[in-house]
Amino acid sequence: MNKHNWQAAQILLVIVMSVILGACAGTQSIAKGKDTSAISATDPWEPLNRGIYAVNRGLDSVTLKPAARGYQELLPVFVRRGVTNFFSNLRTPLTIINEILQGKGRAAFSDTGRLLLNSTVGIGGLFDPATSAGLERHNEDFGQTLATWGVPDGPFVMLPLLGPRTLRDALAVPLNIFADPLLHYENASARDKLWALQVLDARARFLSVENMIDDSYDPYVTVRDAYLQNREYLIYDGDPPEYEDEYLDEFLEEEGLSRWVEVEEIVDWDDTAVERHRDSVQVIFGQQSIAGIPRCMLKTEGSPLRRMRQLPLL
Repeated sequence: MNKHNWQAAQILLVIVMSVILGACAGTQSIAKGKDTSAISATDPWEPLNRGIYAVNRGLDSVTLKPAARGYQELLPVFVRRGVTNFFSNLRTPLTIINEILQGKGRAAFSDTGRLLLNSTVGIGGLFDPATSAGLERHNEDFGQTLATWGVPDGPFVMLPLLGPRTLRDALAVPLNIFADPLLHYENASARDKLWALQVLDARARFLSVENMIDDSYDPYVTVRDAYLQNREYLIYDGDPPEYEDEYLDEFLEEEGLSRWVEVEEIVDWDDTAVERHRDSVQVIFGQQSIAGIPRCMLKTEGSPLRRMRQLPLL
């Protein structure tokens, strides 16, 4: 790794560790003078996390958000879809490494096929013929690997600029960054431009669902609980344990509802897809984030968007 890459890794590590140490200090100050009865057991650093979340949103509103709007207005849908496919393909080696570490040989073999097919026939990943060929896309990272090795979640933490994580996932961030092929690209100017494009493309895909987050009763809690639930879903490969809740089951039975609902992930969408089906949207689930804004999944009823999997009802 060259000097610039090493410096970038050092800066990232300093950010993560400063958040962790700051959170510990915040916990001590809370214990001294404030009522902690309302603080979630999974979020003991909630006051600090809320402050970081507010700063993230404020910075986003004057930087990424307006830039993402311009990006969305200037580039047609098919171009943006190609950009999304390219960076998804570029992330595949990270998934393959973690599938091997988790002992998922079949998935690693499948994703290796995806990488080869999309990188060649798909012209460097701009297109996604692998999905049409029946090779399912997977999503693994070092946080999930640590979870399968028995490392506990730890407290929830809101990282500056990077958004929601568990303490375990926060500690895995440098590993995920180190496994990014762009970090090892020697042309620093081109690498930085590609990183900027990646962030911009990711942020632009959140614009259509942002109002639904803001309209929720507590956007911070929505983002936090969505992240935690979806991480659990990913760690258990779509089959998380179903926790017993006598009162919830009784309520659902009285209302004629199910603990499970169909969920669809917005991957290949057009600009108006969410608005067209807005009436069917009930709840937002987060997957990844930039500046505290989650990559969204929607709990829907009867929506024609592509059905992928199920999640337990909150």
